[in-house]
Amino acid sequence: MSARPEPSPYPQTTPASRLGLYDTWWTVGAAALGVCLSLAACAWVSLHLRVDATLHTAALFVHLASLVLGFGAVLAADYHALLWLTGRCSLTDALNGTHRLHVPIWAGLAGLVASGALLHPDLGATLTRVKLALVLGLTLNGLQAGLLARRMRARWDGSVAPRLLVWGATTALVSQVCWWGAVVIGFRNSRH
Repeated sequence: MSARPEPSPYPQTTPASRLGLYDTWWTVGAAALGVCLSLAACAWVSLHLRVDATLHTAALFVHLASLVLGFGAVLAADYHALLWLTGRCSLTDALNGTHRLHVPIWAGLAGLVASGALLHPDLGATLTRVKLALVLGLTLNGLQAGLLARRMRARWDGSVAPRLLVWGATTALVSQVCWWGAVVIGFRNSRH
């Protein structure tokens, strides 16, 4: 026969919930500041680091693979949204599918930025600066998209307020403009 443990004389406390990245605009803003500093650091590195031909080739491969990974995942996420909008899946299914794509999206974007710093971009060229602005825009857009997704997941009844629909459509539009713009500029720069 085993003895029952005696109850603790101390009050039971539940562990405090941790503040997540997409919990508030403050946390998203702090992450945005970190992103701006990281992109500035990558630009600085690209100006001061010289790479040999082998490393340049490897960085180009990583850059292209990261583009396929990140942009492909973005297109798949937008496809989930289209499925929901056309009534071919539930809001929960669309949000779950999109949620699973966050890791490849962010991994692809991080790979693009890191490898891009090794490709010695011409930061004095206007198109390169526009591309960097597009990369910053899509990164900040991605951060606020996480907050949007959190608010949409809170709607368990499957209905979405018109305000959230407009927010979502704007987020998708900004994402597509930034990704496609960066791809077109990258392609154009690679031909010179």
